[in-house]
Amino acid sequence: MEIVTSVDELRSHVWRWRTQGGRIAFVPTMGNLHAGHLRLVRHARAMAGRVAVSIFVNPMQFGQNEDYAAYPVTHEDDISALLEADVDLLFMPDVSEVYGDGPEHTTQVVVPGLNAILEGEFRPTHFDGVTTVVAKLFNMLQPDLAVFGEKDFQQLLIIRRMVSDLKMPIAIEAVETEREADGLAMSSRNAYLSAAERAIAPQFHQTLLDVRDLVLDGEQEIAAVEQAAMEQLRAAGFKPQYVSIRRCADLGLPEAEDKERVVLAAAMLGTTRLIDNVKVSIT
Repeated sequence: MEIVTSVDELRSHVWRWRTQGGRIAFVPTMGNLHAGHLRLVRHARAMAGRVAVSIFVNPMQFGQNEDYAAYPVTHEDDISALLEADVDLLFMPDVSEVYGDGPEHTTQVVVPGLNAILEGEFRPTHFDGVTTVVAKLFNMLQPDLAVFGEKDFQQLLIIRRMVSDLKMPIAIEAVETEREADGLAMSSRNAYLSAAERAIAPQFHQTLLDVRDLVLDGEQEIAAVEQAAMEQLRAAGFKPQYVSIRRCADLGLPEAEDKERVVLAAAMLGTTRLIDNVKVSIT
């Protein structure tokens, strides 16, 4: 595996790959890799002859009082895991390589509408930081396809919208959420949970499964179901921010004819913010 830190080095490798033919797959990450990330890498490997991964903790997607400075850096372990996963290239730029004069002076890529609901209500600048850095990374590497996890479902839709709107010739592949044995969605932030909080955490996913079951049973009072789920989370020790049943295609409020839906939620457990989602297919 080659490890590069500059755009010039990155493009040199990509140019050589292009002369040899074959597809290039890309998995952007912020490092602190876990089994969920490695599932994305395996999917990329199955889809393309060359696999590139980036590790870059993006300051633009962290808001005030969020954990940018404390975000766990585990480069040695990450490199070992990517070597074992047979990755061809690891791109590890610093902030100046990505943002030049700094994030506050960079051109931004914004997906209006989708960036302002759900997660966008609680993290107002988050998705603008995500789309800006992903657009930059796509332009640096110019892959044939990129792989993202469904745990960040809203992010996945936003990136797909950005790629479509900007006519980027990049296929976006989605991979199911990797979970612990007790159902908790894998996340780098799970390491912040205390032992007592970790014992409670699986109830977050279970609450979404309960909502899914109610929808599948034909419950039509969506607002009441969402509110009951919020109360269920509070009773378990969470501080829920939202539980919302939305249309899968665009996160709009579902109509009766919308058969593909998704239950999305965010909640604080102690000082750790958890997000998750469960898809619902109504037959």
